[in-house]
Amino acid sequence: MKTRPRPSPMHSDSGIIDERSPHPVEQTVERLRALLHDKGATLFALVDHSGEAAKIGMTMRPTKLLIFGNPKAGTPLMLAAPTMAIDLPLKILVWEDGQGRVWLSYNSPAYLQDRHGVPDALLPNIAMVETLARVAATS
Repeated sequence: MKTRPRPSPMHSDSGIIDERSPHPVEQTVERLRALLHDKGATLFALVDHSGEAAKIGMTMRPTKLLIFGNPKAGTPLMLAAPTMAIDLPLKILVWEDGQGRVWLSYNSPAYLQDRHGVPDALLPNIAMVETLARVAATS
């Protein structure tokens, strides 16, 4: 796992966590879909960035964004911190780098908590993203 530095000199951390997956992008996405189903979360959208690029004649390494959540977890967050709605539903980006390695990238729950002033008691409501990424990235 690695955390990238934010390009802006005003911030020391972008809040993005990258988790390496030993599986190809499509298999990693399918693992995430199954995990979301098992956890009772809703997959609101699957954005196939590389597929859309191909439609306009451009080549892009496999890149897919899963947008998911659970209103029972998200609604209390938005009630406590209304700006949290800009970062919900949760997202995991599954992408392949130039060396063929596959990554799952997501916003750190601690970063989101700090960004929006989410009470400690509600942190578990967004922490599921870490569990999902780690389990999907296991061999």
